[in-house]
Amino acid sequence: MTMNHQPIVSADWLAEHLHDPAIAIIDCRFVLGKPGAGLAAYIHSHIPGALYFDLEQDLSGPKAADGHGGRHPLPSPEALTALFSAAGIDEHVTVIAYDDQDLAMAARLWWLLRYLGHDRAAVLDGGWQSWQRKGLPVSAEIVKRPPRRFVPRLRPDMLVGVEEVLQRTPKTALIDSRAKERYSGQLETIDPKAGHIPGALHYFFKENLNSDGTLRPAAELRERFSPLARQEELIVYCGSGVTACVNLLALHMAGRPDARLYIGSWSDWCSYPHLPVATGEQP
Repeated sequence: MTMNHQPIVSADWLAEHLHDPAIAIIDCRFVLGKPGAGLAAYIHSHIPGALYFDLEQDLSGPKAADGHGGRHPLPSPEALTALFSAAGIDEHVTVIAYDDQDLAMAARLWWLLRYLGHDRAAVLDGGWQSWQRKGLPVSAEIVKRPPRRFVPRLRPDMLVGVEEVLQRTPKTALIDSRAKERYSGQLETIDPKAGHIPGALHYFFKENLNSDGTLRPAAELRERFSPLARQEELIVYCGSGVTACVNLLALHMAGRPDARLYIGSWSDWCSYPHLPVATGEQP
């Protein structure tokens, strides 16, 4: 199976490849506002052979002292290289990431791997819940993979900063991945300002999923994003650069692997007092 063109795998596929040393399984479960809950869940029970990566400790960098950059900044390439090397990942290893939060944390890892030039990466369709529903084996044994040398091949074009969002042209579509009430400014429980970046279109990340938490078929995703087909460039954001990765995963499946991530997202944008904020329904 070629992972470059299929960034999602089924629980059945993973079960068949469970003991393949060229497969690294990463548990990314994390609960916002409850640090440690994901690790505790992993320690209690996980897919056999899986390692654990924490969203805030491993898949995010330190927050900037000036208050900008967002709640989940990009880790340094050096930090990610060390993390992946210690996890036994190199160019011959396929990484399968899973979580129990609508693919968000797993998609963040999938995106980070691709950002560092590693295309042999996929998300477990339906996550932990899908694995459990099928009655597939679980384990409390914590294993360690032999380290390998991960060589980064950075793709800086995959992300944008606040200046590029500000300077975008009409040929660029800006996509907000958050829930409707946060996009419209009716509700904001995390960031200091409510609303969205002016001109942003609303595509809630959970609407990429079926009722069982699996990703909708590629044909349905192409239809979902069809209004964006003529846009030369797509920039995706959310609250802090995590759930936007589910939209990036869906767009990849829909034939737009070129979509870029505004890594700081809304939590970065609203940290600048002079930047405009829009509320209400999308234009």
